[in-house]
Amino acid sequence: MKLTITLALVVVAVGITPAIAGAAESGRPNILLILADDLGYGDVGFNGATDIRTPTLDRLAGGGTVFSSAYVVHPFCGPSRMALLSGRYPYKFGAPFNLPDHSKGHYRDQGISTDETLFSTVLQDAGYRTGIMGKWHLGQQPEYHPNRRGFDDFYGFLGGGILYFGPYKANNVKGNVWDYKRFPEHNGIEVTGLTEKDYMTDVLSREGVRFIEESSKTEKPFFLFMSYNAPHTVLAAKEEDMAQYPKLNGKRRIYAGMVHALDRGIQSLVDALKASGQYNNTLIVFFSDNGGRTDQGASNLPLKGVKGDTYEGGYRSPMFFHWPGVVKAGQRYDHPITALDFYPTLARLAQAEIPKDKQLDGKDIWDAVLAGKNAREGELIYTVRHQFNTTDVGARKDQWKICHKNGNWHLFNLQEDIGETNDLSTKHPERLKEMVAEVEKLCQSHKRPLWFDSEKQAEVWSSNRLPYFDGTFSLSN
Repeated sequence: MKLTITLALVVVAVGITPAIAGAAESGRPNILLILADDLGYGDVGFNGATDIRTPTLDRLAGGGTVFSSAYVVHPFCGPSRMALLSGRYPYKFGAPFNLPDHSKGHYRDQGISTDETLFSTVLQDAGYRTGIMGKWHLGQQPEYHPNRRGFDDFYGFLGGGILYFGPYKANNVKGNVWDYKRFPEHNGIEVTGLTEKDYMTDVLSREGVRFIEESSKTEKPFFLFMSYNAPHTVLAAKEEDMAQYPKLNGKRRIYAGMVHALDRGIQSLVDALKASGQYNNTLIVFFSDNGGRTDQGASNLPLKGVKGDTYEGGYRSPMFFHWPGVVKAGQRYDHPITALDFYPTLARLAQAEIPKDKQLDGKDIWDAVLAGKNAREGELIYTVRHQFNTTDVGARKDQWKICHKNGNWHLFNLQEDIGETNDLSTKHPERLKEMVAEVEKLCQSHKRPLWFDSEKQAEVWSSNRLPYFDGTFSLSN
């Protein structure tokens, strides 16, 4: 199926709204994709946070459309990010686990398949200037490097994280220096000048500003992926940021300082857009790669669960779209969407051509979002998390959610029970049975993992105790 996206054509063919027609006339939008790392659902003001202040995010959210039921694909980092950039469920190409730290010596040759055309490449091919600042976590070998996967400009780190304060050091011959302590890089060249006074969130924000300013001097629209590692562990914040929260204690206070720095950094990006005259033609998308860790200061309230869970708190994300004069201000979109939808939706806005043979699991949600209609009525989205002796599952269709945890299936009506406290599986057994069967069918397309995040996990899988789909999808358990 050929997916050639042209906004002018869409105006005629599907009656696109006047706002989008105006955007088409003024040129393709810049796209600023801002991804937080392990940010709790309840840790932003626009989702009800009261003890942590996020004024920049709240202003942007208030000037745009907030998504109350936005989902990422997986409840932890690596698979979630692979899904985002590939537009596919990572389980289908053997990536349900994080790539292990390079220093461990396992699966160093692995990364997201080069057969997968990433969203960044599609935009690059469409004439966008593309940049990523921050965390990669999609492979560390040359063939997986961001500069070879659609990004013109990469400043950041290839592994799953980095310490927030330097100094950093080079890897050694054996390659066993912990990823978090290694020098960040800029387009393959180590950045050796950072010290203990440099705070990584500020550094990444500064580099994002640089990219925006440089892009303003070109004729190309830009795609900037601010792939922050904040507020992921190891927790660390600047003293002046923590000082803003004198009533908080312990990890919550450090975490609050980290979110404060994230919000401050995003304000610098907004300021750069305004100063360069690009603000009004920039779509800003904000979300988190998965839920927060409540044992590390985060809050996912009112959701149940934490990072790694298939309860809502594991993979339901705070999110908004902001584009002055195009995305409606002060709106709330309560229907479910998935990060898989970004690929086809943003490609359309960029007037980009998606390769004919590219498989996508998301859909273009743009018209539905602007109209406030359910883009996925009657459609199921899901996540799978393999434990050592069982497989957890979460799946949503409209207001209904099924969850497989601790060997048991549960059914919830999220419209009435966002906290997943009232199990309706015995009241609606046929609905449960139908949704379980649908997820089971989808899981049949999953491939054996190409890597594992631990040796123990690999041993369990090799012993044929996983994926244990026969037991998982049996309602007699």
